[in-house]
Amino acid sequence: MFYWVVKVILTPILGALFRPWVEGEENIPTEGAAILASNHLSFSDSIFLPLRTTRRITFLAKADYFTGKGIKGKLTKGFFAGVGQVPIDRSGGAASEAALNTAKRILADGNLLGLYPEGTRSPDGRLYRGKTGVARMALEAGVPVIPVAMVNTDVVQPTGKKLPVLGRRVGIRIGKPLDFSRYQGMEGDRFVLRSITDEIMYELMLLSGQEYVDTYATKAKADIEEARTAANEAMVSDAPRPQRRAS
Repeated sequence: MFYWVVKVILTPILGALFRPWVEGEENIPTEGAAILASNHLSFSDSIFLPLRTTRRITFLAKADYFTGKGIKGKLTKGFFAGVGQVPIDRSGGAASEAALNTAKRILADGNLLGLYPEGTRSPDGRLYRGKTGVARMALEAGVPVIPVAMVNTDVVQPTGKKLPVLGRRVGIRIGKPLDFSRYQGMEGDRFVLRSITDEIMYELMLLSGQEYVDTYATKAKADIEEARTAANEAMVSDAPRPQRRAS
């Protein structure tokens, strides 16, 4: 219920401020389960997509959004729950299996599940290698995957910025459903999972127009941070030292 209340309130506001456009909304089935696999440019991706589709979309969100303390923590938790997100632990191992079970339960109920195959936001606007969890979920649940490209959300709300930039439009391109039923029963084959995931990422590249990078976004972020740290250290070491005054 709260989801629809938030949707009714935010849709006209965000519509007036950002004038979001949608292409291919007819590719989302009117009923039945499906996975919406999207590129991930900005925090606001999880807000604009659900508000511009008629069916409810449930996203798997990192648990940190739901564990804050105090009034701010409660408001944050309420907001994310209100826009259709459920918490998952992304630390790997048993946590990853729990996330998979949560996703399968959402799909088993005939709902739409939103996922970001890259696993995290792009650090530089490029499209990064997808993780195979999306392929495994699609095969185990026996549902189609619908590629979704978010456009300009990184311009409207760049990484690290809490407030969006006004005056820019947001776009959403929804591709045709991808049917992987030919691989049914092969969810344990890592080569099959990689092939499916690469096909999904190829469709996202075509829809979004992003440059594709065949490495994980998490590694790219680590490399960028390492380079930034090295540059800062070099600046400090090259800085002129103050001269000691003669006594």
